[in-house]
Amino acid sequence: MGTARFLSLLPDNSSPDLIWRSRQGVEQQSPRVLKAADHSFFLGNHWLFFSVYLFTFLVGLPLNLMALVIFVGKLRRRPLAVDVLLLNLTLSDLVLLLFLPFRMVEAASAMHWSLPFVFCPFSRFLFFTTIYLTSLFLAAVSTERFLSVAYPLWYKTRPRPGQAGLVSGACWLLAAAHCSVVYVIEFSGNSSPSQGINGTCYLEFREDQLALLLPVRLEMAVVLFGVPLFISSYCYSRLVCILGRGASHRRRKRVAGLAAATLLNFLVCFGPYNMSHIVGYIQGKSPTWRSYVLLLSTLNSCVDPLVYYFSS
Repeated sequence: MGTARFLSLLPDNSSPDLIWRSRQGVEQQSPRVLKAADHSFFLGNHWLFFSVYLFTFLVGLPLNLMALVIFVGKLRRRPLAVDVLLLNLTLSDLVLLLFLPFRMVEAASAMHWSLPFVFCPFSRFLFFTTIYLTSLFLAAVSTERFLSVAYPLWYKTRPRPGQAGLVSGACWLLAAAHCSVVYVIEFSGNSSPSQGINGTCYLEFREDQLALLLPVRLEMAVVLFGVPLFISSYCYSRLVCILGRGASHRRRKRVAGLAAATLLNFLVCFGPYNMSHIVGYIQGKSPTWRSYVLLLSTLNSCVDPLVYYFSS
């Protein structure tokens, strides 16, 4: 009797059957709204991310600030092309490190974005741009070192700091243009849970966003990682062959150290992350381990000072 009286008070469009069907429709549509969300942040894992970010910040910041002072001083005395390239590499590392506290706050909040949303795409844009800038500048440094050894007379008769400045500007533009996809993805279509101030930042994507993002990631893995890796590998393999025929032991040792530091950056710091782009494109979703290998890319700012040392 009480149930019948309650049903008589319901509006026509609020019948139990209609409510049940509406709820069922929502449950069926939810997977289509957020497909391929990043589920790699299990309970407690955010402290791993926080620890890596904090370590990178504490170690990388003083090393790169010291490198900045050294390269600025060298450019004032006698500017060389390699110093221009290494200065820009240092600046890109410093940009990553100075905005790393945003990711620390995110990790401390259990991977929820508690800051104003405007900082979400901006911090992600700078983060990914600086990561790919490193691979581009490492390739540029390897090319410059190869030319200086393989063609010493031709190299010495042509001052190259201005050309190195143009190459550096092109690297910044190329990396920034590719990583601007962060803004395209975050603001495309209707609002989603990834766009809430207290939601996640660049971790969950709709199907239409993935349709755009996955091919771009694949292209970035080829152009911004594969090509620089090939150039660096070729240049340093040729350098080792040339110097092995008559260079001093000290010079061979420094070139071997430079090649090892560069390949460490490519294969350990950037290789797994770019491999996730290829796997994600094949699977049609973001791999669950992608966020973990991205931590390795963050550590490159601690490895780059080795490149500075062996390039000097």
